[in-house]
Amino acid sequence: MKSLSPTDQLFLWLEKRQQPMHVGGLQLFSFPEDAPDDYVAQLAEQLRQQTQVTSPFDRRLDSRLAQPVWVHDDHLDLEHHFRFDALPTPGGVRELLRFVSAEHSHLMDRERPLWEFHLIEGLGNRQFALYSKIHHSLVDGVSAMRMFQRMLSTDPSQRNMPPIWALPRRRGRKTDDSQPSLWQTIGQILGASGKQLGTLPKVTRELLRTVNEARKDPAYDSIFHAPRCVLNEKITGSRRFAAQSYSLARIRGICQAFGTTVNDVVTAMCANALRTYLMNQDALPEKPLIAMVPVSLRKDDSAEGNQVGVILANLHTDEPDPVERLTKIHEGIRAAKDRYAHMSSEEIINYTAMMLSPAAFHLLTGLAPKWQTYNVVISNVPGPKETSYWNGAKLEGMYPVSIAMDRLALNMTLTSYNDQVEFGLIGCRRTLPSLQRMLDYLEEGLTELEQAAAR
Repeated sequence: MKSLSPTDQLFLWLEKRQQPMHVGGLQLFSFPEDAPDDYVAQLAEQLRQQTQVTSPFDRRLDSRLAQPVWVHDDHLDLEHHFRFDALPTPGGVRELLRFVSAEHSHLMDRERPLWEFHLIEGLGNRQFALYSKIHHSLVDGVSAMRMFQRMLSTDPSQRNMPPIWALPRRRGRKTDDSQPSLWQTIGQILGASGKQLGTLPKVTRELLRTVNEARKDPAYDSIFHAPRCVLNEKITGSRRFAAQSYSLARIRGICQAFGTTVNDVVTAMCANALRTYLMNQDALPEKPLIAMVPVSLRKDDSAEGNQVGVILANLHTDEPDPVERLTKIHEGIRAAKDRYAHMSSEEIINYTAMMLSPAAFHLLTGLAPKWQTYNVVISNVPGPKETSYWNGAKLEGMYPVSIAMDRLALNMTLTSYNDQVEFGLIGCRRTLPSLQRMLDYLEEGLTELEQAAAR
């Protein structure tokens, strides 16, 4: 048994039909050079034999003392979780993205372990895809990426590699599948609560300091009063997914020219895409948009739960000059990271929870529109740094698929792979028509900064 942290529980509370709370990933592979034409069908049969499911994929939700917990599922049905799918003709990228859009719109059954794994054939050009989704209460983006990286290899000749649900447990990691006693359960709950309560004095002081800074600095104050925007309306349960790769070398060239980080540049690319998209919709607010930027606090190799803090980044979408916008974004993100430098992981999590509680109340109820703390989520999850393979199949691209929510209709998540930055945009189909055009606007933002760097 494993208790859920307050952060993990939040993703359960927030879930409803138009607001599934699972994260996912799309990976594109090329066949091994010696593979037969029915390679994907053979791979599917091999995966069906992987019936030894390891943690956290063997866990389902239960309740102890009115608290949600993860317990071992004694009746796990692998056929429910592993799906072998084929795209309709012509089987191109458009059909693949439509498939992911539809599957990512569906809720998962809480009576079962909260994950799915889809092997997808029919792409043509001797390629296939994997699409997986797992509930955000079970893992965060960084831990999900680490598990996926463990599934891969840099050796193209390696075979008999297990899927993500059958990865062997790491050596030295303790596991206890026995049922705890009542007193053990109470001890776990009280122990976790005590650790959280111990952070409150320092967290309260830091929050008061933040509020005082906001009163003095108009730019800082805008973080607590994000503008009303079409991005922050109620949404439907239907999603649209768009994905694209961009050269990491191009982004690093801009970093060298202006003394910024890769994260600063990709955030500026997102700011340009949002600014252009909303201008074309005649819906760009006069005040700058604010982004919620998750920051991983994970200091170990654990693969369960959520260890995430949050930075609120001013995107300066009211600034027409791309270089000036990048500079301001860089300064704002650096100041936010400096604030966290002297805080523990528990203090950062609780500080984040207190700072975002008004926004959370609005997200849950819609009753406090003046408490729109941020407009969009922009998340960056590091991926493999070398060319990777799975059972000899070369990984060509990997694209994150995240969460859209009521009053947060767009999520812009990206990951790095080898020499690429892979963007995955997920949004409400009705709220954000022609979402795929943002991919062009991301490219335009990158090109503008390249031209400025050349000058």
